[in-house]
Amino acid sequence: MPRSKRSKLVSLTKVAKKTKEQKTAMMQELQDNAEKWRYCWLFEVGSMRNAHLKTVRKQWKDSARIFFGRGAVMAKALGLTPEEEHRTGIHKLAQQIKGQVGVLFTDSPPQEVIDWFIDFKQPDFARAGNIASRTVILPAGPVLRHHSDPPEPFPHNEEPQLRKLGLTTSMNKGVPTLTNPHELCKKGKPLTGEQAQLLKLIGHRMVVFRVGLIARWDSETGDVVQIEGPGTLTAEERVGGRSGDEEDDVMSE
Repeated sequence: MPRSKRSKLVSLTKVAKKTKEQKTAMMQELQDNAEKWRYCWLFEVGSMRNAHLKTVRKQWKDSARIFFGRGAVMAKALGLTPEEEHRTGIHKLAQQIKGQVGVLFTDSPPQEVIDWFIDFKQPDFARAGNIASRTVILPAGPVLRHHSDPPEPFPHNEEPQLRKLGLTTSMNKGVPTLTNPHELCKKGKPLTGEQAQLLKLIGHRMVVFRVGLIARWDSETGDVVQIEGPGTLTAEERVGGRSGDEEDDVMSE
């Protein structure tokens, strides 16, 4: 009788070995950058979007090195205790690497870094589960897309999709039309998948991608300074969800 395929053993030795080598290389890269740059900043992201994080990397590519991904790898590389730390005092920053955070190595003056990240804001579309930042009511009449100025009505072939997402529309001269006003979302309430999709189709950006600074380590003194004030994220800005295509491993550029 043929042996069942269900009982077949598959060796994962090569995969595990490759992953370990990759992590070792990532840790070495982090440690090399800790040696190279004066400052190491710990940051978090509100309304994470990979496209906007890539923009940040591009803007800083000539004057900094950014790592973002698996926190455990970054923390271990920098060292979590005075005995394990790679540079003097950096364990106090490594101990704060929890959740969706990253590190930025640079020689740029601290106030310059803070000012840049205060100014960098990228509006984007909300996702299911995000809290509505405002109430959106669609008026009676043609359903408009706000991706252009002036807004344009939806084409007739998209009317079935609008109805599927919850709008009670009818066709009026070939244009999807609302007979009565429709409350698409209410401020302070979590968005459903249908609401988030409608907001994107209509062109309402409801969240803002921002990088919030948490702490800064100075290689010359070994001190770690906690960041307070405008350069940090508010509780509302921290809500934004994890990007669906985000890498789990440490990423750097």
